[in-house]
Amino acid sequence: MRTAWLVTGALVLTGVGLSPVPSSAGVSDAAPVLDWSRYATQAIVTGRPPASSEVLLGIVHIAIADTVAGLGYGRPFKFAVRPDHRASAPAAVATAAYDVLRARVPNATGLDATYSGYLAGVPAGLAKDRGVALGRSVAAAVLAWRAGDGFDNTVPYVQRTPGPGVWEPTAPTPPVDIVLTQVRPLALRYRSQFRPDGPDALTSKRYARDVAEVASLGRKDSTTRTAEQTETAQFWSEQTAQQWSRALLQLAGDRHLSLSAAAQMLALVHVSAGDSVIACWDAKFHYLSWRPVHAVQRADTDGNPRTQADPSWQSLLNVNHPEYPSGHACFTAGAAGALRAFFHTSHVRLVMSSLVTGTTRVYPDLSAVRSDVREARIVSGLHFRHSMTDGDALGSQVAGWISARH
Repeated sequence: MRTAWLVTGALVLTGVGLSPVPSSAGVSDAAPVLDWSRYATQAIVTGRPPASSEVLLGIVHIAIADTVAGLGYGRPFKFAVRPDHRASAPAAVATAAYDVLRARVPNATGLDATYSGYLAGVPAGLAKDRGVALGRSVAAAVLAWRAGDGFDNTVPYVQRTPGPGVWEPTAPTPPVDIVLTQVRPLALRYRSQFRPDGPDALTSKRYARDVAEVASLGRKDSTTRTAEQTETAQFWSEQTAQQWSRALLQLAGDRHLSLSAAAQMLALVHVSAGDSVIACWDAKFHYLSWRPVHAVQRADTDGNPRTQADPSWQSLLNVNHPEYPSGHACFTAGAAGALRAFFHTSHVRLVMSSLVTGTTRVYPDLSAVRSDVREARIVSGLHFRHSMTDGDALGSQVAGWISARH
């Protein structure tokens, strides 16, 4: 990615569960990064869908990572900063995150009070002042870069002529996160850069196989879905950005990541996942492929003699956006791909919890997480297997491309 230079005073830039009192952070103390990643998640996800939440988290974490780089620790993600080793890390990180959140999530509950309380725990003096100045300068550069990025656009939904294979809303509310079809990516060159080939032909054998699988396992009152599969479906039904944020913070703690490593890891994952869902939503509203609920109910219209219609069929869960490709698969593969690149291995032990089921799952490696998500969305009655496979491939491509450049 090309680096742009911005001169701000003495700096040269290129291109609610918080601890009330910050620790005195050095290169090995990741507390400011973890604290403000946690608060950013809480501020962003409240009342917001997962995909758009993740894009905002990507923006905040770029500001955090580049601020940490500006302290002299590690490489920047987007804006390189003339190092200031005398600036306070807690003051700098808090200010960068706060300024971005204040601008991009202005209605976040308790944001001002949290920042004031956090900053009050930083010892007064030149280091604190320099930290505030550093964080403010990086945040200003990030906000200027994202100005007019399309996130605040009003995007009306225009229904394509209904017919076999064509998505129709599955709820009376507007399609979820349709605005992402107009949002400028965080790192990709353009939204359709890795657009997949599309859903299977309705008359194909593979399509019929996928319909039969989801019709059996994903039915609301299925007799073939096991209790364990039902729990898996519910486990992965939590707000995805919130669920993954908890896991990433625990991973950073379990690995005892330094201030720099934590900032870099979180930025790489949130940016990769954010661009994965932007690319995913581009594909979703390009192909506008129907959900299993309509595919099964109207199977007598698809021209495939291998499928059977069941007008009474209902899915275990419901979401209101097009089926192909799977958003969960794109998100999970984007996050997993970034973690694989950061740790240089797929053997990353990941602890995931769910507020829906109140349970915790420990995955021995990243492929196990991707596999669990793939099966979860099929037995939820939300996706065909082909959509999960292509969504996984899309997220992996996005993460690979971004990781190679950062």
